[in-house]
Amino acid sequence: DTLKSMENDQDFQEVARRLKQLGTKQMAKEERKKRRRALDELGVPDFWSFLENKGVEKHLSRAEPQVLQLNIGLYCNQACSHCHVESSPKRTEMMDRKTADRCLHVLRNSPSIHTLDITGGAPELNENFRYLVVEARKIGHVKEIIDRCNLTVITEPGQEDLVSFLAENEVRVVASLPC
Repeated sequence: DTLKSMENDQDFQEVARRLKQLGTKQMAKEERKKRRRALDELGVPDFWSFLENKGVEKHLSRAEPQVLQLNIGLYCNQACSHCHVESSPKRTEMMDRKTADRCLHVLRNSPSIHTLDITGGAPELNENFRYLVVEARKIGHVKEIIDRCNLTVITEPGQEDLVSFLAENEVRVVASLPC
């Protein structure tokens, strides 16, 4: 339904046309300027002014990342009303091996990251889920792997050994209740 409404949405079509014409970088720059002008007209201060008004120091420092959360696909065996990414059995977007390898590269080269949090749709139904778990488990500084699971996935064909796999690889399961 979302894709169909996008096809018929004139505003979306105009943005898509401009994006194709200008390119991502220029479009993003124009959009930022447009948003800033709109916020200025509403009297909304910029980020640094807001912090200053609240008495927060301007010198914020970025902490090293500790968690890498990967959404590896929107395909799911459920279609829950609470799903913020609208996953369902009709969605086909899935992380491919090349992207999974790139994520593992980032993980290997980010020693501050101690937790890999894998989510989706139903992440276990992505063909690269087990690959990601096994390879991440080999990385010494990764202490915890989380699987955000809807639990009904263990009844899906081909997932008969999922519980054993998760246990053998010491994956923590954070479960949601399908609705």
